[in-house]
Amino acid sequence: MGYRFNNFYELILTHGIKRGRKVALFVGKEKIRYRDLLERVDRFAGFLQSRGVKEGDKVALFLRNSPEFIITLFALSKLGAIAVPINTFLKSEELQYILEDSGAILLVASTSHEKVVQDTEIDSLCSMVIWEGDLRVTSSFNVSFEEALGEKLEAKAVMRKLDDTAVIIYTSGTTGKPKGAMLSYKNIFSNCEAGAEHLRITGRDRVVVFLPMFHSFTLSIGVILFLYVGGSIVLVKSIKPFNNIFKQVLLKRVTIFIGIPDVYNALAKAKLPWYFMWFNNLRAFISGAAALQEHTLMAMEKKFKNVALLEGYGLSEAAPAVCVNPLNKPKARSVGPALPGYTVKVVDENLVELPRGEVGDIITRGDNIMQCYLNKPEATAETIINGWLLTGDMGSMDEEGYLYIADRKKDLIISKGINIYPKELEEVIDRFEGIAASAVVGISDEKSGEVPVAYIELEEGTEAIDGAKLRAHLRKHLANFKLPKMHYTVDELPKNATGKVLKRVLKERLQQKQ
Repeated sequence: MGYRFNNFYELILTHGIKRGRKVALFVGKEKIRYRDLLERVDRFAGFLQSRGVKEGDKVALFLRNSPEFIITLFALSKLGAIAVPINTFLKSEELQYILEDSGAILLVASTSHEKVVQDTEIDSLCSMVIWEGDLRVTSSFNVSFEEALGEKLEAKAVMRKLDDTAVIIYTSGTTGKPKGAMLSYKNIFSNCEAGAEHLRITGRDRVVVFLPMFHSFTLSIGVILFLYVGGSIVLVKSIKPFNNIFKQVLLKRVTIFIGIPDVYNALAKAKLPWYFMWFNNLRAFISGAAALQEHTLMAMEKKFKNVALLEGYGLSEAAPAVCVNPLNKPKARSVGPALPGYTVKVVDENLVELPRGEVGDIITRGDNIMQCYLNKPEATAETIINGWLLTGDMGSMDEEGYLYIADRKKDLIISKGINIYPKELEEVIDRFEGIAASAVVGISDEKSGEVPVAYIELEEGTEAIDGAKLRAHLRKHLANFKLPKMHYTVDELPKNATGKVLKRVLKERLQQKQ
């Protein structure tokens, strides 16, 4: 696979010169053209270099969605430094762990997250904090981003190569402490090339970005991909108010909408004005980060007859996209075939490929596979074997190479020696009237080893459901051994920043009940 650039800075330098007048970022009423973006990147790189940031250094980003996030990312690339985007939903203890583990020498943060930063031992970990937003008091340790840009310092570029580390993305840490996946420029650019080819994305496209940019899905597919092809990003700083997203989609003539299942579930139910349905320029919805419910997919297809909703699959260790449904032939419940240049297999415990249709472990290979986990050679050796990434997910593949996700391997429930896939149960539960979403987890049982237990979140306006009718619905569609032993109704399922249900939290609740 060929690549158009060797690093992020070369990308913005090229576009800044060749298409300088084109708008790179729409932020509210502001238009930031490629030449303006390049100028800000150069200024910030000059400031960082004057404060001692050099090749190989790690700089942490604890930023909300903002132009400053993108400027920092590209400025670090100019210096040959490595960006460490951090989940802004984390608490101070979690932030401190990542700062210590990554060895970040400097932090760029939003003032909206000031309390979390102040609650860490930040002065003993970093040499400086640069703040995006209104900073009340500046000092040699706390500097405003605006002040940094105002110094107008020049920086000498360090032209990094494709195989050099670009970013370190910390996994969500569903088991133990989060691990830092080291991604090279080639890893991320391979997603850009493959995604652009598969989805026919060009410089004429505009994407709306409202999901958190610290997440690998938004970072690679929502941000870097569209700048890579010379397109435009409509940057929305917050998902609330929800109506503002659709206002921006319409006014800025957005063509590609990137979201997560929760967003599409809300969109399917939203009452949109007739003029939005008539005059929007959308040609594709892309869904990632968590599984898309079948009823959401059907509702979206009914509502947006001329806009394809394409579910994809990936993980941070794969930069992150692995599979996406194609525009011309999407399949319901499938995450599509492997992106161009990648290989996906379904294998048994000995890594021997299974026949089509059989459920097994999903492994993948390609230029998108991470370099390693930072400072964790043993975990790397367990995850990457002979170039193949062991995803930890289970699934099957049809005759056309479309992948179907069964479940996370660690979420698999084994009852009397028989495999039960929670996702299958959740799909049936979610079809019951009045249920918005569900999550099924395994609980230990003396007779069966494990049995499934369901947590249920009700739709707005639904106060309760008839337990007898739900059990009858489940018996109609599921074998007896798959039936949940019990179900609990919760106000809201615990989720991470991208809408993925935190099943470990639910398991902990069950353990407390026992």
